[in-house]
Amino acid sequence: MKLSGTLGCLRLAASALLAFSFGTLAGYGDNAIPETGQQAPDFTLPSQDGSPVSLKDFKGKWVVLYFYPKDNTPGCTIEAHNFQRDLSKYEAENAVIVGVSVDSSDSHKDFCAKQGLTFKLLADTDKKVVEEYGSLRNMAGIKIAARNTFLIDPQGRIVKVWTGVDPGKHSQEVLAELSQQEGKKS
Repeated sequence: MKLSGTLGCLRLAASALLAFSFGTLAGYGDNAIPETGQQAPDFTLPSQDGSPVSLKDFKGKWVVLYFYPKDNTPGCTIEAHNFQRDLSKYEAENAVIVGVSVDSSDSHKDFCAKQGLTFKLLADTDKKVVEEYGSLRNMAGIKIAARNTFLIDPQGRIVKVWTGVDPGKHSQEVLAELSQQEGKKS
């Protein structure tokens, strides 16, 4: 009887330690996530073809700036496929899709070729933009981008922020919000 009580305490202690470790290891960087109404922080990063892309390049358009953890992983592939599937709907709303991760341009080039992606994927290997957008995540000692999205209006202001998104339904959520935002202007 005493052994089962000790095992129960050990299990509880192990669970608490794992929860604490996971919370610490999966924590976000020190930078806060920019809020709605703020001017979106500008940046210039290389795309999958190596050419520099800046946020200001899209002035006058809606920008769906999405951060994702890693090329060629299941959730990231689903999210990218859904954005690609809906690309004509975004274009009809005067919107562009821009993905950012800490992977290299070469990794993005491979991911785009393998998955048939035609929108811009940007390489933030220095992790500066990911951190500036409050989306740097530390997972088991590896720094990656958290799955966060920012909807930026044609004047460069953040109008909606999603954190920890569900990659399977996220494109639909963004399209619904974009349509709602366009409706507010009518």
